Order: sequence, then C-alpha cells, then structure tokens
Amino acid sequence: MDTVSWRDVVRRGLLGPRPDPRDRPYRLVIRLALVVFRLLRLRFDVRGCEHVPPSGGAVLASNHVSYLDFTFLGLAALPQHRLVRFMAKASVFGHWFTGPFMRAMQHIPVDRTAGAAAFDAAVRALKDGQVVGVFPEATISQSFTVKDLKAGAARMAVQAGVPILPAAVWGGHRVATKKRPVDLTRGRAVTVLVGEPIVPQPGETPAALLARTRVAMEALLDEAQRTYPQQPAGPEDRWWVPAHLGGTAPTLAEAAARDVEDAAGRRVRSRRRARLRARLTGRRRPPAAA
Repeated sequence: MDTVSWRDVVRRGLLGPRPDPRDRPYRLVIRLALVVFRLLRLRFDVRGCEHVPPSGGAVLASNHVSYLDFTFLGLAALPQHRLVRFMAKASVFGHWFTGPFMRAMQHIPVDRTAGAAAFDAAVRALKDGQVVGVFPEATISQSFTVKDLKAGAARMAVQAGVPILPAAVWGGHRVATKKRPVDLTRGRAVTVLVGEPIVPQPGETPAALLARTRVAMEALLDEAQRTYPQQPAGPEDRWWVPAHLGGTAPTLAEAAARDVEDAAGRRVRSRRRARLRARLTGRRRPPAAA
C-alpha cells in the first residue's frame, strides 16, 4: 500500500516529458487531488496499470461505488502518462464551480434525455486516441456490487474499434458515497484494479462484448473486496461491506428498489423546480401593451 508523498505532488515528469499544453488545467487538478490524498493519508493499492495502452484509444469501464471513483481511476493511467476523459452528468458541467474545470479537462457531458450527442463525442475522442472513462452502471451502486450495465461502453468500443479496459475501484465509498455523510477519517485504503484489455472480435455484437466486460468487472471487484486490507471497526461499521460478504449493505434487489424510489423523488423535485421557474418567469414578464 502506498500513500501519496509531497514529492509526488511536485514531480516534474508526472505526465511525461512533453505533456500537451492544452492539458494544463487537467494537470493542475491532478496535482490538487494529490494534495488532498496526501492530507487524508489515503493508502492506495493500484494494480494493472500496465494494461492501460501508452497510446491509442480505449474505454476504461469501472464499477461505481463513490463520488470520488473517477479521481481514483485516473491514478491507474498516470504511469502510462495518460489522461482519462470521463463521461459525466451534464449537470456537473453546468455548475458554476465544477463546470469550467470539467470543460477544460475535456470530459464529456452526458444528457440522459439526449444521449446521442455524448455517444458521438465519446466515439470521436476514442478515434482520436483518447482514453474514455465510463461507469456502465450509470449511477452509484448502493449494494456495492455490479448492477445492470448500460450498453453504451460496449457500443462505443465496437464503433471506434478500441479495447475495453475492465476496472474495479473499492474503498472510496468509505469517504463519500450516496446517502452517507462525508467521512474524512485519515488512513482509508483505496484499491484500484485494471484488467487485461477486452478486444472486440470481428462481428461481435455490443451485447456479447458487454457480457464479457461484466464478467471481468465482477471478477476484479471480487478480488478488490477480498484483498482489501482493512476491516470494519465493529458491527455498526459493516455498512460498507456487501451483503454476500457479511456486511449490512443492501442486497442487489433492495438497492434496485431504492434506485426506483430515488428516481421517483428526482422526478417530483424536477417538476417542483419547473413549476417554480414558471411562476418566477411569469412574474417577471412586462405587462401587455394597452
């Protein structure tokens, strides 16, 4: 297990001898993230970095358990001097603070009501030789197991003619995850595993490629969970361990029910915001001419 050192934060060759000047904002954000990791004394176990190609496009497909997963997954690409362009919710790009950074880092916004544009942008990035990061589960898994995967990652790999890099990240959910308060306890362990590239075969359908990707992701996540170096501090600290390993996290079925409830709640809140905006807009309209 390795912790980030201050030497890592200022290392000159972190992104290779001749990094692209256009990626200065991304490099700055990476170094700021390393500062945070150092302050929190996060303990990293990152394996499989050699599977990230030193050049050319690839889809990095990982499970999703925390709000910080993308920052941890990016560490696996650094030894090969690669930057990962993650697909993220369009709302993040519209935020006054995060939006400019997301755009400067060339991440890809995803509007769930109009996903074709994001798909096309991702395929272009892959064909241009970028590594595109995707969470095929689309949302954080509340069971901390691999739930149903969206086919977009496999479709992109087939259309762009690039491999899928299956990955698993574990431990970040103890810091920040869905429906839990942020916990900045120092010394948390974080495991990141990247598996061997899964190359689309001639004539292989996205569904078949997705099935192979799921098997690989599940195997990597199981390895990450079973080799994780830390254990719950007591019975009430077993919330972050999946049910099949003796934890108190919801089962896959229970988590699916929660997802349905969450989606219904978001729809209600969205309608309320729309009605509020309509009322405010109506109040601001000038009176009609006589």
